[in-house]
Amino acid sequence: MKISAFSKTYHGVTVLDVPELELHPGKIYSIIGSNGSGKSTYAKILAKVLPADQKGPQLDAGITVGYIPQKNYAFRMSTKANILLGGSDSAKAERLMEVLQLDSLASQRADRLSGGETSRMALARLMMKHFDLVILDEPTAAMDVETTFLSENLIWEYAKKSGCVLLLITHSLQQAKRIADEILFFHKGQLFESGPKERLLFAPTRPETRQFLEFYGI
Repeated sequence: MKISAFSKTYHGVTVLDVPELELHPGKIYSIIGSNGSGKSTYAKILAKVLPADQKGPQLDAGITVGYIPQKNYAFRMSTKANILLGGSDSAKAERLMEVLQLDSLASQRADRLSGGETSRMALARLMMKHFDLVILDEPTAAMDVETTFLSENLIWEYAKKSGCVLLLITHSLQQAKRIADEILFFHKGQLFESGPKERLLFAPTRPETRQFLEFYGI
């Protein structure tokens, strides 16, 4: 899958300028970088939530995109009904709720869930359907340790079984280490370095990457 180069400018300042990327089905690409490095802007433009400058990113014809933003939404209906907005397979919804420890909340109004519960519901809703490209922006940020691990396992399984390209934005280098295949390091609105996680996390070539990893404890 190829994603064409694009940029984003605010008030004359370029905040994002990324090259063409070629991504491979069934792989998880973790996007890391400091706050303000362009990670979420990149995700929003790919998901067509935010326009790029001039010509936006071009994807291969027919590519379907699934996106979970940092701030998840819940409609004023039950948790299960919210999940079924992603697809009509009730048995699949129940399996996902069980895996994500939402089964006891199936009939509860979703707009009354906690932040972590809402994040898990959003993940289940997305996974009701197959997408060619999945973009997850800090999907486990509001979760506790146990449900983070449950969600990571589900994310990994979804990517491998469905064969989608999965972009995972995370501030947790340990999470990237656990489930990513490759790492994309963003710095000051640019893709500074990318590669297999073993190389990038432990033998980066750019000094900016090394400084970031040392600061955050890898």
